[in-house]
Amino acid sequence: MAAADKLLGSDRRSVAIIGDGAMTAGQAFEALNCAGDMDVNLLVILNDNEMSISPNVGALPKYLASNVVRDMRGVLSTIKAQSSKVLDKLPGAMELAQKVEHKIKTLAGEAEHAKQSLSLFENFGFRYTGPVDGHNVEHLVDVLKDLRGRKGPQLLHVITKKGNGYKLAENDPVKYHAVANLPKDVSDDLKTAMSSEKENKPAAKPTYTQVFGKWLCDQAAADSRLAAITPAMREGSGLVEFEQQFPDRYFDVGIAEQHAVTFAGGLACEGMKPVVAIYSTFLQRAYDQLVHDIALQNLPVLFAVDRAGIVGADGPTHAGLYDLSFLRCVPNMIVAAPSDENECRLLLSTCYQADAPAAVRYPRGTGTGSPVSDDLETVAIGKGIVRRQGEKTAFIAFGSMVAPALAVAEKLNATVADMRFVKPIDEELIVRLAQSHDYIVTAEENAEQGGAGSAVLEVLAKHGICKPVLLLGVADTVTEHGDPKKLLDDLGLSADAMEKRIRGWLSAA
Repeated sequence: MAAADKLLGSDRRSVAIIGDGAMTAGQAFEALNCAGDMDVNLLVILNDNEMSISPNVGALPKYLASNVVRDMRGVLSTIKAQSSKVLDKLPGAMELAQKVEHKIKTLAGEAEHAKQSLSLFENFGFRYTGPVDGHNVEHLVDVLKDLRGRKGPQLLHVITKKGNGYKLAENDPVKYHAVANLPKDVSDDLKTAMSSEKENKPAAKPTYTQVFGKWLCDQAAADSRLAAITPAMREGSGLVEFEQQFPDRYFDVGIAEQHAVTFAGGLACEGMKPVVAIYSTFLQRAYDQLVHDIALQNLPVLFAVDRAGIVGADGPTHAGLYDLSFLRCVPNMIVAAPSDENECRLLLSTCYQADAPAAVRYPRGTGTGSPVSDDLETVAIGKGIVRRQGEKTAFIAFGSMVAPALAVAEKLNATVADMRFVKPIDEELIVRLAQSHDYIVTAEENAEQGGAGSAVLEVLAKHGICKPVLLLGVADTVTEHGDPKKLLDDLGLSADAMEKRIRGWLSAA
């Protein structure tokens, strides 16, 4: 945007705001490297609260949190702010001040970083200002007004406290990283706490994330080669207990999905069995590494793909609607989708034991309440199972869509197949169902284009079978922020909506 403004002759200032957690991502440094060498009016505001969702990890957060760095930068910024107007009017004074500033930086840098420059960002070509108190609004506005008049790349380092002013969030910033619905009066902490406590009582049935976390610890106890990797999602991905039990085999690489995947590949090259716990939406950021560094090398890396499908309150940026489409086309990949909690454990064990790249995708929240075994049993790769035998219409269902398919099948007397695997897909089962039924309905919580339904159509075409097929999935649209159940209903993927669509389709056939 700043480069476009320059080309178009605009004198506007482009402002990029980034958290210190996100600064650990490679793309941030790619942009700094590029922008620092361009004569553009760009202001980068670094919101430094020492947190992403969990506390930040890595060398950069330690650098930013250094007392020497913060104290000396603060002194320099204060000197600049108070004296710049005076120095501008005194001949030679500004040059002298710059020499003094350079000497102070050199001394501070020697003390803290063995003769390295105090400011990492100034080495990238940015003029550094800060750190400043991000909660002192009047002072912050004055600083921003001053920066508005400066030319070239600028970086403002702002220190904040996560959840500042909202006691519940201050006391538990991890839990309150994202809140679906804030009360009208956020200052009414007591009312909020009571409501939150009621809403967050332990569920009678475990979430898929908890099932994964339990399986991971059990599998790690049975196999010392297992290592777990997360891109700054310890709590969200269910790795807290694993970190406590197996700290030497736990790796939080920060918000660096690309590195997480290639790092897993490196571990696998040396005989480890890495498990990458990652949200579906964030796996998109590491697609090149998944293809080039894992799949093409045929390395045994297991991807535990959480938040697959509709996520609701986190909005369209976090929807996991594309993983089946972009994973099943990759050579050597095994792609599995469990229909309930016990199936999740079964498929995790199965894919972990496979000597190949594999992904098990499961949704946010709880499942059907199926009892979960403590065993590390496996199933045949690429084989589905018929959950209900009916007539005329056959559901070929994947993952979370098996349960609503079974509910609809009771009313339509339809057959339901739980496919378990999207790749390799059970061709024999698909052909058998197509030959013994008049109508085929595929169901998946994924984009229709290129997804599991498309895989079924490919099998039918391969075997020369021509039958009426209805694809039930997410149409070519951007999902909204909202309650997952309502979103599924709006998308035609709830049991009631599916029944209505199928009855309409059958009556028109």
